[in-house]
Amino acid sequence: MQASKKGNIFIISAASGTGKTTLVSRLVKHHDDIRVSVSHTTRPPRSGEEHGKHYYFVDNEKFEALIGESAFLEHAKVFDNYYGTSIEGVNILREQGYDVILEIDIQGAEQVRRVLPDACSIFILPPSFQELAERLKGRGTDTPEIISKRLSKARNEIEQAFLFDYVVVNNDVVTAEADLLYIIKSHRLKLPSQQVFIENLLEKS
Repeated sequence: MQASKKGNIFIISAASGTGKTTLVSRLVKHHDDIRVSVSHTTRPPRSGEEHGKHYYFVDNEKFEALIGESAFLEHAKVFDNYYGTSIEGVNILREQGYDVILEIDIQGAEQVRRVLPDACSIFILPPSFQELAERLKGRGTDTPEIISKRLSKARNEIEQAFLFDYVVVNNDVVTAEADLLYIIKSHRLKLPSQQVFIENLLEKS
């Protein structure tokens, strides 16, 4: 990581149960120059989740107050719960030189692309709908009714993959993580990311 170099933003979206959270967690664990933006949400914590680490858990009143203060880069209501990405939190990480992953849903990704067209967007696909159904059931965190809702929504979500810059199929978690890292590294080598280095090089010539 170079503290003098502003970090990039990577949008990562997927249908529920595709393994997006697992992949993002692995990337952050294995690469100390990558950080994930911690979102705000009004949904209750799941087993093992910590406030400030996995999400900032707030009530509806607090979340709506933050919306009124224009504190979010994006926000959406999904399955009766709010989710949002703090502008301040993302900017702090970028200024420190970290590449920042926004692990967000389709609605949020669309909002960020409009505000930050230079952000790199990546969509994670399951190998099949059958595998997606098995993963959702295997998580053991949702009721059968919620699982049914997520599966019915999955096709519409996957259709949005055509709007993203890159697509990664999560058939094997190790391979999919490597694919994500290749995308991140290649994006760092694009001209906009290297412009400051080039300018500094020319100044010292």
